[in-house]
Amino acid sequence: MTRNDYNILLTNSVPEMQGLWDGETWWQVQPLTIDCFRPEGSDHRPQTQCKLLYDEHNIYGIFRVEDQYVYSVHTGFQSDVWKDSCVEFFVQPPNSSGYFNFEFNCGGALLASYVTDSTRLDDGSLKECIPLTPDDDVQIRRYASLSSVVEPEISTPLVWTLEFSIPFAVLEKHVWPLGNIQEQVWRANFYKCGNETSHPHWASWAPLSARNFHDPASFGQIEFCRSGQSCRGD
Repeated sequence: MTRNDYNILLTNSVPEMQGLWDGETWWQVQPLTIDCFRPEGSDHRPQTQCKLLYDEHNIYGIFRVEDQYVYSVHTGFQSDVWKDSCVEFFVQPPNSSGYFNFEFNCGGALLASYVTDSTRLDDGSLKECIPLTPDDDVQIRRYASLSSVVEPEISTPLVWTLEFSIPFAVLEKHVWPLGNIQEQVWRANFYKCGNETSHPHWASWAPLSARNFHDPASFGQIEFCRSGQSCRGD
């Protein structure tokens, strides 16, 4: 397995959705590390990790962030959460013409869409993307260890977690039926940012060639392991 490959284990128990990084479901799961920082950012380097699991119906994830200068004011679905202290999961199923971006601020607000052309327009928006719906928002469960609003900014060090559950059925609204997930290899990247905090920063799991998270060419690989067996990448 290379630096930007990650094996997702099959789980028989639904994660607690209480942000328990070392809880009964999560404690044995190996994390990936989001530590490729862009030079355009400040000297703040939050230590950020993520773990993933899956079952027949959902993909589960939990982020853990050793952070500082934490700030969050966006509370609505599809609001500009990337301006706050934020973690992000971008994922592309195989043979898909596009990818999904799931962006969560530390208060649990979500920005999400299906992107089919990530070319940047003059106003900074993406050329072709389909925003997920309020019904999708209801189905995407998450738990945030911090309150929905963190203002004023917390300048002292702290640890926060963001846990999520994304139904495969939400993805299938935009891509072909996914079928049996076991042994499928998808492409993905994971991010940490805080554009409008006092110490802006941009970090990724797989390295970027520019300060642009919407760069599917940079994605690494995630593989859904079979129950009781190692992934092919091991």
